[in-house]
Amino acid sequence: MSTSSVLWSSVTIAAALMLGACSPSTEQNGAASDSSASGKTLRIATEGAYPPFNLTNSDGSLGGFDVDVMNALCKQMNAKCDIVAQDWDGIIPGLLAQKYDAVIAGMSITPERQEKVDFTEPYFANTMVWLTSSNGKFDPNNIQNLTLGGQRSTTPGAYLQDHYEGKNGNTVQLYDSYDNAYLDLKSGRSDAVLAEKVSAKAWLKDNPEGFGITGDEIDNDDNIAIAVRKGDTLKNDFDNALKEIRANGELERIEKAHFDH
Repeated sequence: MSTSSVLWSSVTIAAALMLGACSPSTEQNGAASDSSASGKTLRIATEGAYPPFNLTNSDGSLGGFDVDVMNALCKQMNAKCDIVAQDWDGIIPGLLAQKYDAVIAGMSITPERQEKVDFTEPYFANTMVWLTSSNGKFDPNNIQNLTLGGQRSTTPGAYLQDHYEGKNGNTVQLYDSYDNAYLDLKSGRSDAVLAEKVSAKAWLKDNPEGFGITGDEIDNDDNIAIAVRKGDTLKNDFDNALKEIRANGELERIEKAHFDH
């Protein structure tokens, strides 16, 4: 993603936030100690299998854009982060079962999820791309009789099901992680994977030969945010802290560190 497009997403979101009402405590003080989470330990879930948003390092520790954003937010709120890994399919059920306090996992805001959880203001905006073999056989304007891969319970996965499953002879195959979707693409068991651009570009760094992004980006108004339980005041704490790290440039610095500009 280019520097302008990544940073523009933050500027656009920031502009939208400025139009909304501000919390009195944030306007008057803007201090980390104003947070009701101050001094607390927050247990946060991430997937740990969705680079560059979140990943599991060789030593078992968690890293990635989401992890760095959450650490910055907890520092701003004067709270301690205990970030744990949770498989994607169980990540919202685990939140509702109070296994943790919040989820930061490259999670898109969707109406279906909003019925179950509350979302903070977005901290990133995404686009989708087709990842295919570079043999030139895939035509994004004429998708017929193909096997198309994606990850379950994601916006690209839902897009595949809505637009291609059972249509024009196409088959949609959804996986528990993008890693497995990419493996089937690499082995020839699928013709293309529809994924978030940053995920596809991260995979291409390690697989530069024989694969590439085909066609134009698809903008499906994909905004990514932190999920909390319905009615949890932690949402306000996160929103206020997000305003602060956006205003002081920390969010921009984290974006630059993780995304290929």
